[in-house]
Amino acid sequence: MKRIVLLAIVFIAVSTKAFTQGTPHLLPVYIDGKDTLPYIVLPNYICIEAKNKREVVRFSRLLYNVRKVYPYARLSAVKLKEYDDMLAQIPNVNEQKRLMKEAEKQLRKQFSKDIENLTFSQGIILLKLVDRETGRTTYKIVDELRGSLRAFFYQSIARMFGMNLKSQYDPNGKDKDIEKIVRMIECGDI
Repeated sequence: MKRIVLLAIVFIAVSTKAFTQGTPHLLPVYIDGKDTLPYIVLPNYICIEAKNKREVVRFSRLLYNVRKVYPYARLSAVKLKEYDDMLAQIPNVNEQKRLMKEAEKQLRKQFSKDIENLTFSQGIILLKLVDRETGRTTYKIVDELRGSLRAFFYQSIARMFGMNLKSQYDPNGKDKDIEKIVRMIECGDI
């Protein structure tokens, strides 16, 4: 009698489990000879090589900072290309200077609040990403577009705050974590 009751309980449990699962899901399959294998696309995961919790926190903070400033670096590369094309069409040096002053006013009006709200480390990352996107350091860009005196002035101010407009982006050296994050952003993994 105990066996019949136990069998009935197991049968009821199995049958209710089968009915509560709903309709089966159809999966794409891959047929290899006589084998049929389900084809499932798994989401990408970020693997962090960290020795301790401090490195995980550092990488997470870097990830946040790069995600915040990367759109500005991309936009700066696009704007720089536009201004280079416009300057190439204008032969008059005075007209080029006037155009650059007007462009600087417009950019300050559009982005000054966003850029002023960046943290110190986000500013350093932005300088490096601008170099990555344009192939030129920030100092060189200011020197070409606004002149040597203005570039020297900006560099002096940056050095007082511990930054360097001449710092170059090194994707294989000290900036390899930034490069890893940027590549993940470009692939759509982040």
